[in-house]
Amino acid sequence: MTRNKLLVGVLSGTALICCSALFAQRPVTNIDPNKHPNLAEAQHFIQQAFDKAGEAQKANKDELGGHAEKAKQHLVEADQELKLAAEYADHRK
Repeated sequence: MTRNKLLVGVLSGTALICCSALFAQRPVTNIDPNKHPNLAEAQHFIQQAFDKAGEAQKANKDELGGHAEKAKQHLVEADQELKLAAEYADHRK
């Protein structure tokens, strides 16, 4: 019985990681550097971090316990938050 639970857990975890990989798309550059140079630069660094995490995944044959993929998801979220910050600042002017 314990073996079956372990197998189900491993399969569920693998499915979760595979599904999350579909959603973690590369962050975009969509902040005007002329209006918001600091936010645009931060967005650029997020893209670099995302790419480096992907390189780490390849170098380690995706054996990072799903943590690199989760970090990439957080980077995508951070990228979106920066865009929202720029839009908020634009509407307050």
